This record gives sequence, structure tokens and C-alpha cells, in this order.
Amino acid sequence: MSHSPPRVALFVTCLVDLIRPSVGFATVKLLEDAGCAVVVPAVQTCCGQPAYNSGRRADTIAIARQVIAAFDGFDHVVAPSGSCAGMIKTHYPDLFADDADWAGRAEDLARRTHELTSFLGDVLGVDTIGARYDAIATYHDTCSGLRELGVKEQPRKLLAGVAGLTLTESEESETCCGFGGTFCVKYPDISGAIVEAKADAIVATGADTLIGGDLGCLMNMAGRLSRRGHGVDVRHVAEILVGDDETSPIGGI
Repeated sequence: MSHSPPRVALFVTCLVDLIRPSVGFATVKLLEDAGCAVVVPAVQTCCGQPAYNSGRRADTIAIARQVIAAFDGFDHVVAPSGSCAGMIKTHYPDLFADDADWAGRAEDLARRTHELTSFLGDVLGVDTIGARYDAIATYHDTCSGLRELGVKEQPRKLLAGVAGLTLTESEESETCCGFGGTFCVKYPDISGAIVEAKADAIVATGADTLIGGDLGCLMNMAGRLSRRGHGVDVRHVAEILVGDDETSPIGGI
């Protein structure tokens, strides 16, 4: 008896859409290779995190309602971002906790939403990716993915199966990069000091490639590494898992 493939909606994220579409294409390929039927809802918008972090609750709720409606009816929703997935999965239920009309819908979307590597490993049981990427790399654990979603071992397990790739761990892999969405705008001096220390830790690993799961973090670190003259390529984990070495590194767009 045949079973229909799971219908998976891709939450593209604002930064992927505007800055790094190759991450979206890589994500679609990974999901399709894993047997999913992928849909990209054209009406999707920002998850609302910038408004949420700025204390604009009414605006956040309006955005969240649109997102909930846009992703209704899919088996799963997958984002190549711990930040956006964390917003939907962790904060949407709290936003609508006192709203009888939307609380159930927010909880339902939260249950169906996953960060990419967590979905591949924890939900689909994918443990080997048939890709090749020749590099010595270090991995950055993003704050939202690590602390809100428990994403730590999932990307490393998948990357361990990439031929030609050697991972070297940084002692500061779990340390914030200083981006924090609107944090880097509100507190630029603190943000700059954090990413400066992060750059030191990355260079100390001797890696030629930095990998992570959130484009905002990666852009922030890529910018600082580039300004310091360090030749470290910066890539999203999805690009590595499909063996994409043809696109320019992040920061070299």
C-alpha cells in the first residue's frame, strides 16, 4: 500500500528571500530528496520577530495571524532558521494564550513547525546526506535554535556524513554572535564587541569555513571576518548539505 508523501510548507524567511535565495533552493532540494512534497506559500510574510523584539505586540499579533492562515493545512512547516522557527514554535502560543479564537490555531502551527536539520533528523529520521564539500569547518550554534529548539547535535550528525568535510569545534560555538535581530541596531557597541570576540574564536579553530543555521548570524560574522581580512568562507548548513560550492560565500554576494 502506497503512502502519500508529507506535504511540507517552506517558511522561506525574510533574509533568505531577500539576501540568500540559494539557501531556500537548497532547503527545497533536501526536503524533496527526503521524500517530501514541498510547497512554498506565496502569501507568506515575516514571522513578526522584529516587531515582537521591539515590543510592538499589536503589530506582532497581526503578522502572526497572517502567518497562521498562510500555513494552515500542511503536514509540516519547515524553516532554514532556528530564529524564525523558534518565534513560531515558542512565542506564537504565548501571543494567543488569552485569545479563544486563535489559541488553538497557534498551538497547532507551533506543533507542525520545525527547524530544517531538526526536521530532517528528528522527524524524518535522515541520518546520511549524500553530498561532498571539501573544507575544514567550524559550526556556530545560533541562540534561538540552541536555546529555544534544542538544535545542537542534529546539524552535526548530518554534516558528519558529508564527504570531504572535517568539523573542528570552537570553544565558543554556543556563544552569541552579537546579531540578535534588532539588538545589533539598538546596542551597536555591545554587538560589535560580541562579534569581535566571536571572530577571534572562529579564527582560533583554524577552520577555512564557518557553518550555521541562521542567515542573520552568518551575515553578521561574515561581515566582521571580512573586515578583519580573514579568508573564512561562511555558509548556511543547507548549502553544505547539498554540496553547493558554486555560490559565493555569505558576505561575498
